[in-house]
Amino acid sequence: MISITAKKREPGNASEDRAASLIPGVLYGPEIKPISVSLDYNTFDKLYNEAGEATLIDFFIEGEKDPTKVLIQDVERDPIKQIFTHIDFRQIKMGEEMTATVPLNFIGEPEAVKILGGTLITSLDTVDVRCLPNDLVSHIDVDLTVLKTFEDFISVSGLKLPAGITVDDSLEALVVKVIPPMTDDQFKALDESQVGDVSTVAVDGEKKDGEETAEGAEAVDEKKKEEKKD
Repeated sequence: MISITAKKREPGNASEDRAASLIPGVLYGPEIKPISVSLDYNTFDKLYNEAGEATLIDFFIEGEKDPTKVLIQDVERDPIKQIFTHIDFRQIKMGEEMTATVPLNFIGEPEAVKILGGTLITSLDTVDVRCLPNDLVSHIDVDLTVLKTFEDFISVSGLKLPAGITVDDSLEALVVKVIPPMTDDQFKALDESQVGDVSTVAVDGEKKDGEETAEGAEAVDEKKKEEKKD
């Protein structure tokens, strides 16, 4: 079982934690009140690369003997540096059905791409599932070799699910397919369709009536985030 140890922290010192190479976070669940915690950045980075968001974790708090079974529920990153800024851990009750978002792992090469020169189009890269905690898997494999023609596709109903896993998403939802090669005219038409209406674009920081400037909106949003995390 993968595990990690965190320290309890006082709400309101999230900025100090980040300055000390710690990540502020919160632990919550059906049997515990929310607990503000902080984690070593490098330790969590390694754990996240290994566990992702669909693996049960033994969550230890310094000074306490017994761990709490958790999932990484939410990860926030700095939009520019892409470093972790806040983590939510959700307590999981063993023996009770749970929900999770599981990534899809695409394997193999479609003949419709390799031989026919088509382009692989992925509509879903995760699925929402229900299962008992012991049945949770870190990913679900999707075999792309079944895509032999441009008429072939894989929907949610076509996924090969491990025992004990039930999908919460629509069974008719498209997961992946291959489309025929596009002609030069089709590419040109696609490019032209993506050209926006320049009349809606503000110039050099101008704002339209009733709109906030980007800087003002970001400042308000950042303040709300800090209030939530602290």
